[in-house]
Amino acid sequence: MIRTLRAEDLDDAVSIWFSASIKAHDFISEEYWSSQKQNMRDMYLPNCESWVYESAGTILGFVSYYEGNIPAIFVDPKSQSCGVGTQLLNHLKSKYNKLTLTVYTENATTHQFYLHHGFIDIGACICEHTGKEQLEMCWTKNGVA
Repeated sequence: MIRTLRAEDLDDAVSIWFSASIKAHDFISEEYWSSQKQNMRDMYLPNCESWVYESAGTILGFVSYYEGNIPAIFVDPKSQSCGVGTQLLNHLKSKYNKLTLTVYTENATTHQFYLHHGFIDIGACICEHTGKEQLEMCWTKNGVA
């Protein structure tokens, strides 16, 4: 079930974000992700519209939306490749006509996930926090970026 993220979900969401970030971004130090936990919990998540995927009372993933952008979509590593990310992404696609996001160039698996779901590459940028290259991607309901 997909539902709105609640305050009591924040610790679970941050835990999922942290473990999934370490798995997907082995090219960035674990210390960096650890240093961002408090910001994720107290600043980023509360300032976004976010939804969780919950099954049997357990949160398996979440997605966040902010001003047309998807700043976060993370699935617990134990639940990846089971359709959770697809369902979260489809939830946003059903609500909005245009979505943008960035993905690290070195994160080829996630880049392919977005391509598979209709996103296209529209540019590149450097992440101001990590100094790593990111691809800018866009999806629109009518297929025209």
